[in-house]
Amino acid sequence: MKENNFAILMAGGVGSRFWPVSTAAKPKQFRDLLGRGETLIQTTFRRLSQLVPSKNIYVLTNERYDHLVKQQLPQLDEEQIVLEPVMRNTAPAVLLASLKIWKKNSKAVMIMAPSDHWIEDEQAFHNDLTTAFEAARGQDKILTLGIKPTFPNTGYGYIKFDPLASGRVKPVELFTEKPSYAVAKDFLKSGNFLWNAGIFVWNAAYILRAFQKNLQQTFDLFSKGAPVFNTSEEKDFIKQNYPEAENISIDYAILEKEQGTIEVIPASFDWNDLGTWGSLYEETVKDADGNIALNARLFAENATGNLISSDKNKVVVLEGMNDYVIVDENEVLLIVPREKEQDIKRIRESVKEKFGENLG
Repeated sequence: MKENNFAILMAGGVGSRFWPVSTAAKPKQFRDLLGRGETLIQTTFRRLSQLVPSKNIYVLTNERYDHLVKQQLPQLDEEQIVLEPVMRNTAPAVLLASLKIWKKNSKAVMIMAPSDHWIEDEQAFHNDLTTAFEAARGQDKILTLGIKPTFPNTGYGYIKFDPLASGRVKPVELFTEKPSYAVAKDFLKSGNFLWNAGIFVWNAAYILRAFQKNLQQTFDLFSKGAPVFNTSEEKDFIKQNYPEAENISIDYAILEKEQGTIEVIPASFDWNDLGTWGSLYEETVKDADGNIALNARLFAENATGNLISSDKNKVVVLEGMNDYVIVDENEVLLIVPREKEQDIKRIRESVKEKFGENLG
C-alpha cells in the first residue's frame, strides 16, 4: 500500500517576510533557519519519506531554483522536479504534478504539503498522515490536517468543523481566510475552528476529475502533454504551455468549489509555518534573558528578548536593546523591533527599489 503513497512539495515561494536571509535568489525553504544541520526542504523530505517512498516525492518549484533542489535533494530523479517557467500560483502546479503521478500510478493517494513548515513531533505527524491517506484512498474526498489554534492569529486561514462528530476524521463546515483580530478571538473561544496549515490529501483520480470540472481550460491544456509526462520531452512541453495556464490558487480553483467533499483531521502534533522572524523566535531555544543567537556568538548586557542571526558566526555585542530582530546577511544589516516584523516585507521592497533588485 505504501507504494501508492505520493507527495508533492510546494517549494516555489520567496518567503519575503524572512528577508534578508530569505531572498528571491535563495528562499527560506533552502535555508537552515533553525540551525539543525539541514534545510527546511531537506527536513520536510526526510519527514515525508517515512510514509512515502523517496521515488514518489515530487518537488514543485520555480525553474530558477532547479540547482538548489538538485544540490539539496540529490536523491531525486530529473522527472521528480517539476519546474514552473513562470509563476501561475498553486493550482496549475498541483494539476501538472497530479497528471504526472496519475500516469505513473492510477491508484495514487497524494499529500500536497508546504516545504518550509516546522513539525516537532514527527511520530504524531506520521500517525495523522496515515489516517488521512487511508481515509482518502479510493474516496471522492479531500482530507486536510487542521491545527488547534493557540492564539487569535490573523495571518492564517481557519477551518470550521464539528468537534463532536465521531471518529478522528471530522466534516468541514466552512473555510475562512485571514479574519480580523476580533473574529479570530471569537473563533478561538468557540472551540470549533482550526488553523489551515495548507496540508491536503486526496487520491489522484478524484483530484483530476475535480480539476476537469472546475478548471477545464487548464486541464485540457495540460492533458495534451500526457504522452510526454515523465519523459525527457516533458520539460519542453511545460515551457511551451505553462505560461498559458490560468493564474489561480488551489484554494479558489478547487477547495472553494469542492467544500462538500472536504474533511479535517485535528492534528495531534505541534506546528509552525515559520512565516516570520517572530515564529522562528517561538521555536528556538533562548538564553536566560530570552535572547536567541543563530550562527552568531552573542555578548549581551541589559539586553533581552532579541533574535540575532548572522551568516558569518561573528561576535555580536548588544547593550541596552530589548525585543529586536537583528539580521546580518551578506550586504544587508537589518535592525527592527520585533513588534514591527510585519513591516519587513514592505521594507524589502523599498530597499530593492533604492539599492537594486539583487538585495531582495
